[in-house]
Amino acid sequence: MKTAAITTILIAGFALFAAGCAGTVAGRPSTPLAAPSAENSKTPLAGLEDSLLFHPTRFPDGNWNPRGSNWDRGALPVEDAWFASADGTKLHGWYFPHDQARAVVLFCHGNAGNLSHRADLIRYLHDHHKLSVMIFDYRGYGRSEGTPEVPGILEDARAARAWLARRAGIAESQIVLMGRSLGGAVAVDLAAADGARGLILESTFTSVSDVAAIKVPFGGSLVRNQLDSLAKIGKYRGPLLQSHGDADRVIPYENGLRLFQAASEPKRFVTIPGAGHGDPQSVQYYQALDRFIDTLTPAPTVEALPPVGSP
Repeated sequence: MKTAAITTILIAGFALFAAGCAGTVAGRPSTPLAAPSAENSKTPLAGLEDSLLFHPTRFPDGNWNPRGSNWDRGALPVEDAWFASADGTKLHGWYFPHDQARAVVLFCHGNAGNLSHRADLIRYLHDHHKLSVMIFDYRGYGRSEGTPEVPGILEDARAARAWLARRAGIAESQIVLMGRSLGGAVAVDLAAADGARGLILESTFTSVSDVAAIKVPFGGSLVRNQLDSLAKIGKYRGPLLQSHGDADRVIPYENGLRLFQAASEPKRFVTIPGAGHGDPQSVQYYQALDRFIDTLTPAPTVEALPPVGSP
């Protein structure tokens, strides 16, 4: 197939993943729209594929003052997290400690925007669910250096988890991993390789090639397929909470359900009625999230590190 034809197919297939959005249902904030990505083996079209799949927003765009008074309930405790990925790329995140945390959560966001666009969601998890939460930007997003590509963002997540474990004073395996869409695939990769106290997936997919094949005939065969969650999730042997909107036109509901069916027990699937890919979660989902956190085995603690300052 000629390069021009392949390019056209890739653009048609992945244009549906390009936008980001946010919304609110019953006062519950949603995460912005996230999207899947690609495999690590380079091809002549690898740069084009990455540019179609990753849509970062760089600093200073966004709300970079979560401590500000524009929040309904006043200032939110937040620490800047500065750390390096395995290849030395300097990365940035936010850590929101809770003095009575029920769990420590690493949140892996999607392909659009940056961590500052998820500030309302993180506040909700912190305040209403009593969670200590770290959210970080992949390379090329926000204040993180570098250029996004799949092998790199997976290593970025590992570096973020290591920072969070040291700061919170727990083992890496005792962190709850939470990811939406693209971030769900990142969380599955971590959980399958190293375990987790719990795994929470929202609107995520089996693999990029599966979704591409749904969107465009033969599209799956043209996509590099590193983010194959379907092949990985069976290796994770901990509790799983997964949700998906039954009106999702970006990552079909059936695709998310197929991933869930491949996972081991204990697990629970929550359908978000009438919700599309970028729509917020339901009240019932947040109730299920609370129950899920309650069922997790308490995490043993070690001495936590003090807050870390600027780079």
